[in-house]
Amino acid sequence: MQNTYAASWVRSACLGRCCRLRLRAFSSTPDRAPTSSGLPKPRLDYRKLADRIDFYGSNARNRKAPLPDDAHLKTAATYNEHRDVSQHINLRRHEQSLLGERIRTLAKDPEKKQAALKEAKALKAEISRLEELLTETEERLFALASAFPNDTHPDVQIGPESAAATLSTHGPPPITASTQRDHVAICRALDILDLESAALVTGSSWYYLKNEGALLELALVNYALSIAMKHGYTPVTTPDVVRTDVAHRCGFQPRDPADGAASQMYHIAHTADPAEMPNHHHAKLVLAGTAEIPLAGMFANKILSATELPRKVVGLGHAFRAEAGARGADTRGLYRVHQFTKLELFVVTDQESSEEMMEEMRKLQTEIFEGLRLSFRVLDMPTEELGASAYRKYDAEAWMPGRGSWGEISSTSNCTDYQARRLHIRYRRPTPKPTESAPSAEQSQTGVPFAHTLNGTAAAVPRLIVALVENGAVFDESGTVVGLQLPSALKPFWVGGNPRGLIRWA
Repeated sequence: MQNTYAASWVRSACLGRCCRLRLRAFSSTPDRAPTSSGLPKPRLDYRKLADRIDFYGSNARNRKAPLPDDAHLKTAATYNEHRDVSQHINLRRHEQSLLGERIRTLAKDPEKKQAALKEAKALKAEISRLEELLTETEERLFALASAFPNDTHPDVQIGPESAAATLSTHGPPPITASTQRDHVAICRALDILDLESAALVTGSSWYYLKNEGALLELALVNYALSIAMKHGYTPVTTPDVVRTDVAHRCGFQPRDPADGAASQMYHIAHTADPAEMPNHHHAKLVLAGTAEIPLAGMFANKILSATELPRKVVGLGHAFRAEAGARGADTRGLYRVHQFTKLELFVVTDQESSEEMMEEMRKLQTEIFEGLRLSFRVLDMPTEELGASAYRKYDAEAWMPGRGSWGEISSTSNCTDYQARRLHIRYRRPTPKPTESAPSAEQSQTGVPFAHTLNGTAAAVPRLIVALVENGAVFDESGTVVGLQLPSALKPFWVGGNPRGLIRWA
């Protein structure tokens, strides 16, 4: 993927005078061995992939995954090669064991013993060569298999965004589209947004929220947080920086669609003076594209008790997106920006409960957006709109009359065991009673199956501000914007009063 953003350098005082941070768009070449986090290597189900390789090839094509057309054939061939080499090694090791026993019986026959020792040396060399071949084959198999996206729910439509199915509609009827309701013009008139200063300080698609704009962000976060906590979610504040390995394991890998509007992540590169810090080593880091990544990392390499599940957390963090694409209505103002505050829902549950949990999350999001009195709809997104980790994804879109279109304000994804296999998130089932059915093969072998993970947006602040401003703008008889009508659900979370008299509570 070609980077469209020039590298920029920023000084970080907390890292000392000999370290600098460099931000650059996400590279299209992942680490060959993603072990920088210290986590065990992802445990992929190679046999399942090989047994259904035609299905997974078709699934990848339906989702427009960035894979070569023959990737599934190469994966199947490499799996067979890996299996054959492994069997060959086992056979040779068995021969080595038998030969060792024979050598012990030849103590009284030096000539035969010497010949057997020579044979053992040759056998050891062959095993060593086969082990090297097995390691190389396993690396190729991992690289091929890890590029395949998750399975897809059978009810998901095949195709682009236009194939999305509408599951439900909510709120008042959409008001008439009008350029008069453009959120940028309204925010400037009310002095609650400053794009020009941000462009000077940082660049385009960065922003300052001011006055009631800043207060609106705080109110939205605390309002959505209160509803999530009411439903049993534990509040968490997350790091904005994560290891690249953890991001990869969560399924955040660069995509390069034909329209070039790929989501990228900012890398943080460390540069130190070798003379001053000769033994200083830094992990490869990225700015988190969503709090989903550090929230998932909270559970990495852990075995939970089934009685603890579901584990529900709601994380507050900043999302960083170095998105490419031409400027236009879709990138105007606050709609598509490089950094924004985001409140994220994340759940770890058992394998049987994830689909039910996805519906519960959808109801929670519906409660949040209905409380904001928005006109919105919930869509079941088609295959080409699913990220690598998603088994199924729902999007909520609010009506934005200034843009004259529906705009995404949240999404919910069931990632099944895709992230859990890569992050080693497992759970221990209770021992079945004699009257209960026997556990599955994986359960009986390990006793600790992989969990299922889900994520969803509780509040993507700038998009909600766009919807609230464009729907709630108040105009006088001359058509001049004079204030904002905001939902009363936000009033308990509003600080600072209303000194300028701009806010009217619905």
